[in-house]
Amino acid sequence: MLNERSVLITGGTGSFGKMFVKTILEKYPDVKRLAIYSRDELKQFEMAQLYPIDKFPQVRFFIGDVRDLPRLKRACEGIDVIIHAAALKHVPLAEYNPDEFIKTNIGGAQNIVDAALATDVKIVVALSTDKAAAPINLYGATKLVSDKLFIAANNIKGSRDLRFSAVRYGNVMGSRGSVIPFFMKKAKEENVLPITHMDMTRFNISLEDGVAMVLWAIENAKGGEIFVPKIPSYKIETVARAIAPNAKLVDIGIRPGEKLHEEMITASDSFNTIEFDKYYAILSSDANKEEYLKHFNAHEVPKGFQYNSGTNDRWETIESMRELIRTYVDPNFEPIK
Repeated sequence: MLNERSVLITGGTGSFGKMFVKTILEKYPDVKRLAIYSRDELKQFEMAQLYPIDKFPQVRFFIGDVRDLPRLKRACEGIDVIIHAAALKHVPLAEYNPDEFIKTNIGGAQNIVDAALATDVKIVVALSTDKAAAPINLYGATKLVSDKLFIAANNIKGSRDLRFSAVRYGNVMGSRGSVIPFFMKKAKEENVLPITHMDMTRFNISLEDGVAMVLWAIENAKGGEIFVPKIPSYKIETVARAIAPNAKLVDIGIRPGEKLHEEMITASDSFNTIEFDKYYAILSSDANKEEYLKHFNAHEVPKGFQYNSGTNDRWETIESMRELIRTYVDPNFEPIK
């Protein structure tokens, strides 16, 4: 699928980017070019040590910000596929620094669209978040706008052989933003874990599954879809008990901009949502639904359907969380007594 093609990933030095690059080089050793675009020179320097040019001549590093359209256009020259993973993501920080998040998450998204339209890019897949569904925080609101920009871009591509899609999923095991490393460190130091709310739930996905979903979208998307995976939920309390069963749990209250439960598909989305094997797809309001149903061998979800982390039918347990931690975070993990 990606052999002999050129790929650019924005935010390529982040958790997802590192796993994506690793996976591409393993699965598609004949990828023509793999360009890693980010603004952090230290992370690029460190990542370049893992992929020296004498062993990985197809790997390229671009220092640049998605806010910088001319730089993006230069990076997109000769690129076939863009994976847009760059974003500002910290929910409470977004509440206090809204303009910065708007510039990166919304302005950056529009720049990706413009750069793709100005070059010979064929496929754009943007990473979204569960917080973009019925957002109550600034971060989620910026990602909802970002999603809308990418979906709407299919209407202005003209005769170009170009399609824009998005993938939306929940909290990522082993990523920098995961609560698990924080809980592990806190339990060792204090044996006290701060819980924002005892009933709080989140969706859970691994970096590997997130990458697999993006690769699936590259191969299968028609353009104009937001893909959503069928994944389990967990309670924050379950994560804490899996890590430190005897630790004291302190309810510190929900932080600014947080939801008690996350959604990935709202009841309003259900009218344009189809379901198939491993994923859902939220279609644009003007999409030819029959065409999509046939293309994906899918069926419509019931009207009023909601995909909510609190009412999910798949749940992680204390034991399954421990196995996931060993698989994706620390292979030597044992519960902290």
